[in-house]
Amino acid sequence: MLRFKLSFVLVLVTLFGYGQVAFTFITIPPGKYLIGAANNMYNPLKTITTKAPFYISNTEITNAQFNNFVVATNYKTTAEKLKNARIFIPGLRAFEWLNDTTAYWRYPNGVARGGITNKTNHPVTCISYIDIEAYCSWANCRLPTITEWEIAARAGTTTKYFFTGQATTQLPQYANIWYGNNHLTADTADAYMYTAPVASFAPNPWGLYDVYGNVFEFCSGTNNLNVNKPNFAIARGGSWWCSQNTCSFFNSVNMGRTAKIASFSNQGFRVVKK
Repeated sequence: MLRFKLSFVLVLVTLFGYGQVAFTFITIPPGKYLIGAANNMYNPLKTITTKAPFYISNTEITNAQFNNFVVATNYKTTAEKLKNARIFIPGLRAFEWLNDTTAYWRYPNGVARGGITNKTNHPVTCISYIDIEAYCSWANCRLPTITEWEIAARAGTTTKYFFTGQATTQLPQYANIWYGNNHLTADTADAYMYTAPVASFAPNPWGLYDVYGNVFEFCSGTNNLNVNKPNFAIARGGSWWCSQNTCSFFNSVNMGRTAKIASFSNQGFRVVKK
């Protein structure tokens, strides 16, 4: 069991509980942090200094939390309006996604494959960056910046992963990813083919769950991936779909981009308290 570094991890507020883990905000203190990696064109190695703490959620936002927002505001997501959600089913080739016009956050794999009735504590997916901005405005929070996400994910470490040892042996403790050699057949090696309930795996040393895998997490801000593409947003941390052979972004360094109107079944978010 990981020992939390109590000098870094302070519970700001407990909102409610699900399973054995309560939704909390973790205090990330100001200081000097190493981020990026040598020879990474999108995230070069550098040291940055933060002058104030920030407060980041220990888990990704769940279906239950998003439902509270929808009930309160009668909000309609991008996927509901544009019918543009992209989902995955086993048998598709690498990086191939299916456009299911029935899919949206209540039916993240399409209506024919069932809804979220028994998955209220799974991360919400099939939501766009636009939907996330609306949620954050309602919930009085915001997305982490690209840099804040990495600082929190690294948890004081200076390597690609927040753990020591080989990724192939350590990742199963921390991440819901794809362990199959390809995506032609279903993979449930970690008991989940799609999303897992938040906090199903061990947290990083600062108490953040699912920073590698489960779902890609949107961040705010720009770098050379999207600086000239204002309609694209950055996402980090990998997802249940990512494997060693395809999109192995389940680490503290890599990042990708996606259109702000896109809604995929492996995209979600965590928040920072304003």
